Amino acid sequence: MTPRIRLAVPLLAAALLTAACGGGGNTATPTSAAPGEKIKLTIGLFGDFGFKPLYEEYKKTHPNIEIVENVTQFNDHHSNLVKRLATNAGAGDIEAVEVGYISTFTAQPGKFADLKQYGLDQRKADYLDWKWQQGLSKDGTQVLGLGTDVGGLAMCYRKDLFDKAGLPTDRTEVAALWPTWEQYIETGKKFAAANVAGAKFVDSPGEIFRAMVNQAPVGLYDAQDNIIVGTNPDVKKAWDLSNQLTQEGLTAKLAAFSPPWNTGFAKGSFATIICPAWMTGFIQEQAKDASGKWDIATVPGGSGNSGGSHLMVPKQSKHPKEAAELINFLTSKENQAKVFKEEGTFPSIPALYDDPSIQNFTKPFFGDAPIGKIYSEAAKALKPQHLGPKEGDVRVAIGNGLGRVEQGKQTPDEAWAQVLEDVKKIK
Repeated sequence: MTPRIRLAVPLLAAALLTAACGGGGNTATPTSAAPGEKIKLTIGLFGDFGFKPLYEEYKKTHPNIEIVENVTQFNDHHSNLVKRLATNAGAGDIEAVEVGYISTFTAQPGKFADLKQYGLDQRKADYLDWKWQQGLSKDGTQVLGLGTDVGGLAMCYRKDLFDKAGLPTDRTEVAALWPTWEQYIETGKKFAAANVAGAKFVDSPGEIFRAMVNQAPVGLYDAQDNIIVGTNPDVKKAWDLSNQLTQEGLTAKLAAFSPPWNTGFAKGSFATIICPAWMTGFIQEQAKDASGKWDIATVPGGSGNSGGSHLMVPKQSKHPKEAAELINFLTSKENQAKVFKEEGTFPSIPALYDDPSIQNFTKPFFGDAPIGKIYSEAAKALKPQHLGPKEGDVRVAIGNGLGRVEQGKQTPDEAWAQVLEDVKKIK
């Protein structure tokens, strides 16, 4: 199976989510299927989660279950779910929600089934504590979603481009180039000075910003759900350093998840990219002819998280019990390990991190890099960060600002002033 994309919140996304209505109300009447009754479960996803082989396995023991995937683009998926919850119509039996938007939906517990009713609260001991907490209602009394993966950070880089620039190519030596983000930028200047034809140091500043903010103790919100973009020095530092990449001419100006960005992988348009575990599958899909040219090193700052999802059951589902049972299967320890090996999405179950089958897992495409070990260590070092109710909207506003600077439409100071105004409008 060929790995395909698992999107994080794209910082340069064009669309903003509209706030959803809270509260209860549902138009479906939940039922449990009679023994042997044929039922269809729909699962709404963004991109390929690597579930298709698991569906076939599940149907061997559940022959009465038909599973239908509805896959849409990242922004469309989440904005459509907002609308479908507000109108109490059109949601799937299972919906995937990316971490940047999880708090938007857990703030609406009346719109989702409490998975505790179906015994899934017993899965708590399986999970990283912070990943489990992200799937709970705000008051902690309801289990609204089970985690699929986490996006422990690393840095992927093109060995051939580094070699052309006269930089080290061994992953240990490469990691030593950038223990800090400031040193990452200095490495970028050396790369730029070598004038490697057709290549910039990094794709764009958006995901660099996200990575830096995610490494901070506190991000875009404080624990009381106040937006603190304008007062958190770590956010401003990430903004300044990300824009420095632009000002030094180190970016390829390829907005994350855009068609030109996809093409940039195949063309070798950039030498480094922020690389949560799920990104490895995307690189392999987009840069099919670059096997052995990519490698993976630790990220500046040592760790962090970018991406990861939960599976939830809207109350609109007519078969919440069966949907919960399927979620339980898809997120099991064994199946999270399988999906990691095929798609690159890293498990959210820490018992797997020391499993030899994970620790010793390598990928020839990345020069037999010890992917399992790299991402296990990154996951163990993760420190959870509080996510606010409109986390995704705030990130989009900041990403749009970074994009305006990169496109030469505003100075960093002008863009920052507009970002602060835009963020004030997010309620």
